[in-house]
Amino acid sequence: MKVLGLETSCDETGIAIYDTQAGLLANKIYSQIEQHAEYGGVVPELASRDHVRKTIPLIEEVLAEAGLNKKQLDGIAFTTGPGLAGALMAGATIGRALGFALDIPTIGVHHMEGHLLAPMLEEKQPKMPFVALLVSGGHTQLVRVDGIGEYKLLGQSLDDAAGEAFDKAAKMIALPYPGGPQIAALAAKGKARDGLKFPRPMTDRPGLDFSFSGLKTAFLTSVHKAMDDGDMNDEFKADVALAFEEAVVDTLVIKCKRALEQEGLKQLVIAGGVSANKRLQASLQAKLAKIRASVFNARPEFCTDNGAMIAYAGAQRLLDGQVSDLSLDIRARWPLADLPALTTKRN
Repeated sequence: MKVLGLETSCDETGIAIYDTQAGLLANKIYSQIEQHAEYGGVVPELASRDHVRKTIPLIEEVLAEAGLNKKQLDGIAFTTGPGLAGALMAGATIGRALGFALDIPTIGVHHMEGHLLAPMLEEKQPKMPFVALLVSGGHTQLVRVDGIGEYKLLGQSLDDAAGEAFDKAAKMIALPYPGGPQIAALAAKGKARDGLKFPRPMTDRPGLDFSFSGLKTAFLTSVHKAMDDGDMNDEFKADVALAFEEAVVDTLVIKCKRALEQEGLKQLVIAGGVSANKRLQASLQAKLAKIRASVFNARPEFCTDNGAMIAYAGAQRLLDGQVSDLSLDIRARWPLADLPALTTKRN
């Protein structure tokens, strides 16, 4: 089954074709980062307009790359939530209309399920059940995964997600949007500094929930002090970025280890934009090796929003006989636990 995947939930237009027999055939991503960087964050109306402008040309490009024409497609998957309503509507409208014109089934896909399953596009794949750390945009969640559609929320952020905390911290020291990669690049130049260590929020108490608001406040306090003391220079920025990144990473690692031990599992999947952070990957590998647990993640281009993960997730549900009707049911908020399980288990 050859499935066209459309991802338009935020500021990337991702289009891909996944073949359930041959694997990923083509994948294209158009990023709107430069357009939104001018405003320090995503402008929903601009994002929606750009998806309208880029989706159809990118569909033509992936078809050409895969050596296919539209009539050789067997199904279409598109993101229906969570995300920006206008951006979601752009992709869903195009996907639904194209499926109707070609008389092939279409399926609305949960954005976070796409991220969760993205490591399945790699040669090294986890076996279910496993624990997943989802760190994408406004989401930081720990989820137990017993099968596709069999999800149990173990913990989540009670305020800012990790990605949002990175973006806001970056803005405090005048780094451009998006903040995560900027903080990581600056932190690579930093050194540990006495008196510059931030809290690891909610790690001193039981549970698997996250909170990054206090960490963000501590970061801002240090930045203001440096400004008042005349110490706000490139060296300080690198050191404070390192301290912040280490605090976020340590917090995520502690909670991941706790989740695995709680659930009695030995496999962790990390997915979403923050999962591309090298310090996070290295720390998880090192710390979880001590409890003989394995870590799985997608390649960098599949950590951020992309059509390949939507095509893959959609293909699994289409194979299961699940099909969306002609209504456009866009869901800006959509709990993972609301998704139906597959009738046939598939790893």
